[in-house]
Amino acid sequence: MDLTRNTQHDEGYAGHSLHNLIYCSLASPDMDPAEIHKIIATAKHHNPRYGITGLLVFGSGIFFQWLEGPKDNVTSLMKIIGDDPRHLNVVVLSEEDEIRDRLFPDWDMELVEAAEIGDVLENALKEASDDKQKQMLAMFLQQLKLA
Repeated sequence: MDLTRNTQHDEGYAGHSLHNLIYCSLASPDMDPAEIHKIIATAKHHNPRYGITGLLVFGSGIFFQWLEGPKDNVTSLMKIIGDDPRHLNVVVLSEEDEIRDRLFPDWDMELVEAAEIGDVLENALKEASDDKQKQMLAMFLQQLKLA
């Protein structure tokens, strides 16, 4: 990974900015449970080493992830995710820098039911301000209804 090593305790404090990024993507059609477990295992192994924490939600073929950490590391990770053939139609829903405590100080991953990811996507659609974000979220919700 082309990420800069950084501890997760030096961001969001004393004038240091914490970079937040939220994205959605569709899982590739050939995604199986073993691939999902590989993604989760890789994230649990690499992300904390690079000061990246957050939350990953997966259900009905849709990924929804909140990442937070040093901007260069989060940006590098998003490049890797965007180039990963297991993720289709990657859409960044939100990206900003803040001086604050981490929302997810411990890396937490969970597989959720379609109804739960539907709620997450519906809320994101209500909050979206960009037309592309709205279009992609609507597409994800439609895909969810077909699943």
